[in-house]
Amino acid sequence: MATYKQAFSMSVAERIIVPLDVPTEAQAIALVEQLPQVRFWKVGLELFVSSGSAILQILKQRQKRIFLDLKFHDIPNTVAGATRAAAGYGVDLLTIHAVAGRMALKVAVAAAKQGAEAAACSPPKLIAISLLTSLNSRDLAFDLKVPIELPEYALQMALLAQETGLNGAVCSPQEVSQLRQVCGDDFLLVCPGVRPSWSEQDDQRRSMTPADALKAGADYLVIGRPITAAPDPVAAWERICEEL
Repeated sequence: MATYKQAFSMSVAERIIVPLDVPTEAQAIALVEQLPQVRFWKVGLELFVSSGSAILQILKQRQKRIFLDLKFHDIPNTVAGATRAAAGYGVDLLTIHAVAGRMALKVAVAAAKQGAEAAACSPPKLIAISLLTSLNSRDLAFDLKVPIELPEYALQMALLAQETGLNGAVCSPQEVSQLRQVCGDDFLLVCPGVRPSWSEQDDQRRSMTPADALKAGADYLVIGRPITAAPDPVAAWERICEEL
């Protein structure tokens, strides 16, 4: 597993994860072909529900790394079964909501190893969702009725993930510095909500520029619409890489 210190030896292209947030397999393939420079792709709920595992096979055939962002959140037995099945795809990263609870996280760790062994592949790094980056402090307090401050909540979710054997957490760039200090260098931190200064914020409520997110301690940056929705995605990708 790449640690925070080791991550700085990786190229910029290896540290940027681009989401395939499109509704069809054909559109996903077109985007991959349009951006051959991208080495790490995220497959989320919309595309996975639409295309199933076929898109994962296509990405692996093209020697791409895969972040399977399905955000499992269910009872422990169901989380274990889903994790076991997903591990067999040979993906690199797989997400589970930390709020699924301690037992669900523990059984997911064991299930990931079992699924990978059965498929004769390496197990995915399990990454906990601390809090969706579309939510802010007001949402946490007034809608979800969580009585602690947002940075403390994100930290507690990350610590729960670390205690139960997960490899890292998804967090907003605004929490990454604190999580890096507390959780250490070997805990992977994946940051969505990353937006260049020249792009729109969209529905990301706790965002930061790519350069600032890396400086704060992020291992990987998830950058979607600033690239994929740009008039020229290749130019947007190159601009981000140059700025970093």
